[in-house]
Amino acid sequence: MIQRRQYMSKLIKMKDEKIIRVITGIRRCGKSTLLLLFQEYLKQNGAGDDQIVSINFEDMRYESLLDYRELYEYVTERLAAGKRTYVFLDEIQNVTEFQRAVDSLFIKDNVDVYITGSNARLLSGDLATFLSGRYIEINMLPLSFAEYLELKGGGDKREAFTSYYLNGAFPQAAVIADDEVRSDYIRGIYNTVLLKDIVARKKIADVELLESVTRFLFDNIGNIVSSKKIADSLTSFGRKTTSITVENYVTALMDAYVLYKAPRYDVKGKQYLKSLEKYYAADIGLRRVVLGERNRDIGRVLENIVYLELIRRGYTVRVGKSGDKEIDFVATAGDQRIYYQVAASVLDPATFEREFEPLRSIRDHYPKFVLTMDDLPTGQDGIRQVNIVDFLLNS
Repeated sequence: MIQRRQYMSKLIKMKDEKIIRVITGIRRCGKSTLLLLFQEYLKQNGAGDDQIVSINFEDMRYESLLDYRELYEYVTERLAAGKRTYVFLDEIQNVTEFQRAVDSLFIKDNVDVYITGSNARLLSGDLATFLSGRYIEINMLPLSFAEYLELKGGGDKREAFTSYYLNGAFPQAAVIADDEVRSDYIRGIYNTVLLKDIVARKKIADVELLESVTRFLFDNIGNIVSSKKIADSLTSFGRKTTSITVENYVTALMDAYVLYKAPRYDVKGKQYLKSLEKYYAADIGLRRVVLGERNRDIGRVLENIVYLELIRRGYTVRVGKSGDKEIDFVATAGDQRIYYQVAASVLDPATFEREFEPLRSIRDHYPKFVLTMDDLPTGQDGIRQVNIVDFLLNS
C-alpha cells in the first residue's frame, strides 16, 4: 500500500486541532485508503481501537446511517469516554443533510472529524455555508509519478514513465497488468462519476450531450477554450446547444473533479483575465478510455501531467499571457512564482525558439523553466531546460 506521504503529512500536522478535515477528489483516487493509512498511524501512536469510529457510506452495512439523525446517534454512542475519538466519514455526500451531523459532532469536546467526498460543490458549498469556515479542504489527486514509481517497485524510470503517460495514475489501475482489464476498470470509474456524481446529482437529462462536452474538453486539453467555442463546435457537428448549457456541464465536471481549470493571467499587466481558459483532465487514463488510441498529442498530455504535478505541490496555476505570447504555466505559492513551458522536444531550432521566446519576454527575475523529454537539455538566457521525468521525481 503506497503511503501517500504528501497527504499524510497534512493530516498529521492537523491532528487534534479543532477543525474538520475535508478530503476531496475524484472517485478512486485514494481517499478511502488515505483514511485507513491515517487510522493505522493513530494506532501506532497510542490510539486504541475504541478511539476510532470509521464509516464508509458506500458500504451497504451502513445504509441505515444515511439519515443524519441516525448517523449522529450511531457515532455518539461510540465515543470513547474521557479520551479523544477520531471519527472518519467516507463519501459523506451520500448522507441526507450530512452537515447537521458533522456540525453536532464537531462542537463536542475530544472529537476529531475527518470526512471525504467526491463532489466539490456539495462539500465546499454546503459546508462553507453551514460550518462558517471551520474546516480545511485537502484536494487529493491520483498518484504522482514518484508515488507511481514507488508502487511499481522502482525499476527503470523512463519505462515506468511511459506506462504512467499511457495508463494514468489511479492507484488500483497501476497494479492491473492486463491492458483490457485496466481499461475496463478506468472506464468503470468514468461511468460511475458521470452517472452517479454528475447526471444523478445535477439531474441532467441529456447524457449524450454531457459526454460530448467531456470528449471535447478531453480532446482539447492545453488549448484555450470558452463555453461559446464549445457550444458552437458541438452545434456544427449536429449537437445543438447553448453556451449556458455548456457552462453548466463544465461546472458539473469540475465539481466531480473530472476536470481542473487554469485561468489566464496577464504577466505584464499583473491581472487575471476573466475570459478564455484551459482545462486539464484529472487523470490521463480517463482521457485515453474516452478518446481511444486516436489522440496521443504528446505535448498536451505532458502539459496535463505537469499541471497536475504543480497542483499537487501546492501551487496556484494560471496560463500566462505576455503581450501576444503565451506561457504554459505561471505557478504561484505565497510570494513565490515560477514560469513553465512544456514541450515534447525542443531539438528542432524552430520549436526551441517558440518555447524559449515567451519566457525571454518576461522581464522579472522569477525562475523560468522549459520542461521537455530531451535527454540533453540546454538552457539559455537564464532559462533552465529540465527533463520532465527528472522534474517529476525532484520536488
